[in-house]
Amino acid sequence: MSGRVNLDNVAIVLHRPRYPENIGASARVAMNMGISRLLVVDPENWDRERILKMATHAAGDLVESVTIHADLDAALAPFQYVVGTTARTGRKRHTIHQPRQVAQRLVSLSQTNRIALLFGSESKGLENADLSYCHTVITIPTAVFSSLNLAQAVMVICYEVFLASIDDPYDPVPRLATHFELEGMYRQLKETLVNISFINRENPDYWMQQIRRSFYRIGIRAREVRMIRGICRQIEWYGSAGCRRD
Repeated sequence: MSGRVNLDNVAIVLHRPRYPENIGASARVAMNMGISRLLVVDPENWDRERILKMATHAAGDLVESVTIHADLDAALAPFQYVVGTTARTGRKRHTIHQPRQVAQRLVSLSQTNRIALLFGSESKGLENADLSYCHTVITIPTAVFSSLNLAQAVMVICYEVFLASIDDPYDPVPRLATHFELEGMYRQLKETLVNISFINRENPDYWMQQIRRSFYRIGIRAREVRMIRGICRQIEWYGSAGCRRD
């Protein structure tokens, strides 16, 4: 099978945007590139008139259909694959990829999985905690000055996704676990690993970040999430039963 990204399964997610004009311009970009879903998380200023002015008439319907969420966890809940964006790199951040590399990967993923393209605020971008939700992270190559306007960044990423295609045969990636399913598993897994002293109780999130990255690399499905959670329950039960026997 050869093909292109299934844009019906792709959404733009703006996390804490500051300026209504950037929301409107991002809606216009979405329409330009064939993306019909825009989610906004905790916007600093939801000024509908200013948003619509930048979106233009063509993207007005998309603005009206925008879903607004109070927190990022809830916004990402139904997505199986999250692509984060950042201009900052560092030891605690993911391996950074270029947009074209990731866009090619999305061809097979998007056939059966919902994809979120996640962008941070104009002032701070995505924090490390936000990036922990991401399966992969991309940065847009630039010259000396790396900072881009939010809507400009949205345009570059969506353009690459729109153009991405694979001529060689490929198999669609099976439906992966959703963000909601994964986060429930990670919470339970952290509690279990702390209780059996496998990870340090004083700093469990450091070790969980390594576990997250391992799962993101291989990609796990809903039934595998259920299996891992079942193992955690059995470990917890065995530990409590052992305590009673003592």
